[in-house]
Amino acid sequence: MPNDGDAVHYNDMIVWDSHTCLPLLPGLDMSPLDRHRAAGATFVHVNVGMDYTPLDLIMRMIAGCREWLARQSNHFLLASSVADIERAKREGKLAVAFDLEGSIMLQDDMAMLRLFRDLGVRQMHLAYNRANSNSGGCFGEDRGLSEPGREMVRRINELGILMDCSHMGERSTLDVMTISEKPVIFSHANVRALCNHPRNLTDAQIDACAATDGVVGICGIGPFLGSNDITTESLLCHIDYIAERVGARHVGLGLDYVFDQSHSDLPEEEDHDYWYPPTPGFNLKTMRIKPPEDLPDIAAGLVARGYSRADVCGIMGANFQRVAAVTWPEI
Repeated sequence: MPNDGDAVHYNDMIVWDSHTCLPLLPGLDMSPLDRHRAAGATFVHVNVGMDYTPLDLIMRMIAGCREWLARQSNHFLLASSVADIERAKREGKLAVAFDLEGSIMLQDDMAMLRLFRDLGVRQMHLAYNRANSNSGGCFGEDRGLSEPGREMVRRINELGILMDCSHMGERSTLDVMTISEKPVIFSHANVRALCNHPRNLTDAQIDACAATDGVVGICGIGPFLGSNDITTESLLCHIDYIAERVGARHVGLGLDYVFDQSHSDLPEEEDHDYWYPPTPGFNLKTMRIKPPEDLPDIAAGLVARGYSRADVCGIMGANFQRVAAVTWPEI
């Protein structure tokens, strides 16, 4: 256990949730994010689109979120840099940035990367569950990155976007981690050795992520934790596994909390079972998700398990902050 001189104070930490989901709706009310702020979170990445999301909806989602955040500046801040997140912490605000799940919305045009970056996207992966022209997904055949996909990794590095490999196929993620010159993250993914699901990570992926000095954000989705169990104990087991294998420096949090599970973002013309293949124990309607209100409990659980002050602060947010500091541009 930490000694008295190494005490951990939750309210002093940068608390970083690397992925959450609001309904993809134009003119969205983002006030549910106040649950993160009330729970002591400092920063959260908000999803603004997946591979199946029409580009016009993604653009309207970003426009609406930017407008809402500008009108709620007393409590929220659109973060462009790590300095913005540190300022949000000092001012008691929640810092927010956007993430993209996939790359179809780029429409095979690399110039779109800069546009999305300038609009507030600070994190993205190349495929959402299924293969596209750039990458394999975690479901179905994965042939690795295409040549355009490889170039996309290089461009993502250059523009200062966090290179995220969640939802991608194993071979494609290993390609990314070989190519990337910046740390690579899995914003929301768990350990396959503890829960055998295609969305979870093999030991090879965990090792490769750590070799880039990256971070795995442990996800709060019950079926990915195991048996739809969202207890803090279950989540801490996944943290322990990665910390013991590659070090606590490479673990963070990406709860993937879905604020409205009754709403489907999947367009009516899309095949649900294609994007979300039936797998044992996984049902979008019945899955439980660890809520942001449990963030203090996770920190307390880490302390109770004997993690040092530095490791607790790292897992709760400083590890992702470190990666962002060497990735994000100062714009």
